[in-house]
Amino acid sequence: MVMTNNVTSIFLLGFSNLQNFTFPFFSLLVLLYCGTISGNLLIVVLYLVSKTLQSPMYFFITQLSLCDLLLTTDIVPVLLHTVLYGGSSITLIGCIIQFSIFATTECSECLLLSVMSYDRYVAICNPLRYPSIMSHVYCVLFVNVVWFLAFVVMLVFATIIYNLYFCGPHVIEHFYCDFDPLLKLSCSDISMIHVQVLILGSFFVVAPFLVIMMSYVYIVLTILKIPSTTGRHKAFSTCSSHLIVVSIFYGTIIIVYMFPTRGRSMTLSKVLSLMYTVLTPLLNPIIYTLRNNDFVKAFHKLLSKRT
Repeated sequence: MVMTNNVTSIFLLGFSNLQNFTFPFFSLLVLLYCGTISGNLLIVVLYLVSKTLQSPMYFFITQLSLCDLLLTTDIVPVLLHTVLYGGSSITLIGCIIQFSIFATTECSECLLLSVMSYDRYVAICNPLRYPSIMSHVYCVLFVNVVWFLAFVVMLVFATIIYNLYFCGPHVIEHFYCDFDPLLKLSCSDISMIHVQVLILGSFFVVAPFLVIMMSYVYIVLTILKIPSTTGRHKAFSTCSSHLIVVSIFYGTIIIVYMFPTRGRSMTLSKVLSLMYTVLTPLLNPIIYTLRNNDFVKAFHKLLSKRT
């Protein structure tokens, strides 16, 4: 039997100790938010209108941009409100919905990055079989599986939180409704929940990370066998952007969720959370577009058509 919650709303403290830096920090976040939305929308538009970008790699990058758009829209508006007003009140149901969207996008991004590493592995290590292995049908299948698994995880997390009993307090010292802060507000027995989260985290964080590492071990070994310097440089350049994104995203995710939080200051936790909720969605379009000649050419072509 589910008890009736005494808590109906959650108050997010956000960054309550900004003092004289409130407006500069708010302005910086607005600029980052506008840049993130514009950059990721640009990737989606360029993929849809440009024939030169109709390849598996750019298809997966577009899916990554959709994840970043969803994540940014879910987190940043509430973050801006907490910064501007020194906190933000959100209903318990709204808090569960925010975390559910967050969990969906983060799980999707973890799986997408592993699929993208496999795409690069096939392209470099098995180039002759690449068209058959990474056909459009299989790419769509991969993406559908990714979103389906992320949606299942979201349902699991949402069900767990919804069935918890919240009796107070109702204050979270964070800028969004994360899982661990929500558990701390619960009066229910959460011992088994931590085990479930560890299992899910291993599947959606550790396993994809291992796939990425194994893929790049084979990629590096294959690249080193290429006789020409130009060929090695071209192969490395196609993988460097993905490695940068993986390093930033997985580095912060693993530190925040897979390492013990005891003894870690809340300020450090918030800064690390900013990395994968605000900074990474901005860096993804920058890294994948500015370092990619195909995207630059497609952008110039789109501008020339409009002018």
